Amino acid sequence: MPPPADTDSLHADRVYSKPMATIEAFRFDSAVADVFQDMIERSVPGYGLVLQLIGVLAEKYAIPNTNVYDLGCSLGASTLQLRRHVPSSCHVIGVDNSTAMVDRCEANLQRDHSAASYDIRLEDLRETAFENASIVILTFTLQFIADEERQTILNRIFDGLEDGGIFLLSEKVKYENEGQQALMTELHHDFKKMQGYSDLEISQKRAALENVLVPNTEDEHLSRLTSAGFRQTAICMRCLNFSTFLGIK
Repeated sequence: MPPPADTDSLHADRVYSKPMATIEAFRFDSAVADVFQDMIERSVPGYGLVLQLIGVLAEKYAIPNTNVYDLGCSLGASTLQLRRHVPSSCHVIGVDNSTAMVDRCEANLQRDHSAASYDIRLEDLRETAFENASIVILTFTLQFIADEERQTILNRIFDGLEDGGIFLLSEKVKYENEGQQALMTELHHDFKKMQGYSDLEISQKRAALENVLVPNTEDEHLSRLTSAGFRQTAICMRCLNFSTFLGIK
């Protein structure tokens, strides 16, 4: 479920609603943080189900007295799902490198009264130390990190997990087949139009994300998980050009 509503998170996403002479590269600044809840719910098909899945997996795989990590925690929707569904002895750690996101995430977590302790860190996940972990969540964040650094991050996550721990990765994906890629892109745009986005908004945001959000294929993600050492991997959810991957140590 979304984080508890605050005055910022209720703002509608209008970041790209007016024509821009120059479209700057997408950044998770205060303007995006103000509307991020609305932005991700209207831009990512299946987002709500991903959050529910996090709760299901937290109930099943969280180990008492371990750490659980939400990397790229943004406003804290995934962080809250973890905190509400793990044993009270677990410690929930949210990590984000955007000051605006961390400030809002902390405010959202303070209004939640779940038993598990938590810590929200302003930190680059590439520098996060993973220790005594039973769950690590990385939702729609790896795609913003340089492709050549992604395997190293997954390796470090694997090393920090306890045996039986899990890693959940949600990402926008690409398709090697040009026809399939074109179809999924078209359907994704149609989905966004149904959420109220205009052609201008879709076009300008796509330009802003060019070379900032760099997707991989599903096979590339699964190969990385196997290379990191996960004994079991699976695609546990797929909606248009967005997929969620599970790795079990």
